[in-house]
Amino acid sequence: MKSYRKELWFNVPGRRGLVNITPDVEECLRESGVREGMVLVNAMHITASVFINDDESGLHHDYDIWLEKLAPHAPTSQYRHNRTGEDNADAHMKRQIMGREVVVAITNGHLDFGPWEQIFYGEFDGNRRKRVLVKIIGE
Repeated sequence: MKSYRKELWFNVPGRRGLVNITPDVEECLRESGVREGMVLVNAMHITASVFINDDESGLHHDYDIWLEKLAPHAPTSQYRHNRTGEDNADAHMKRQIMGREVVVAITNGHLDFGPWEQIFYGEFDGNRRKRVLVKIIGE
C-alpha cells in the first residue's frame, strides 16, 4: 500500500473566504500515484474548515450570510472566549458547523465525486497563513 502526505498553505485576505482546493487535491493525487484508495483532507487550524459542496457563487454568498447569523463576529464581547484577548470565537463556531475534514474515495486514479461536488477550504479568521493536510492511502 502507498502512503502520501502533503501540506497545502493558504493565506486568505480578509476575515472570511472560501477557496476551491479541488485542483490542489487532484495534483496531490497525481503525485501520489494511487489509483484505488482514499484521500483525507483536513484543516490543521481550529478556525478553518474543509468541506464538500457546489462551486456556485450564490451558494457561497448564502453560506457567508447564514454562518454570520448563526455565529456573528460582532459584538465580540458576547463571547467568553474573546475575554482572553482573542476576537475569533465566532470563527471557532463557524468551523464547528462547517466541519474539519472530508474523506473522498479514489477510483481509477480519480476523486470519486457525485455531481457538482468540489472540495473547499473555508477560512473564518484570515489574514494569516494556515495549512491543510492531504493524506492519501491506497494502491
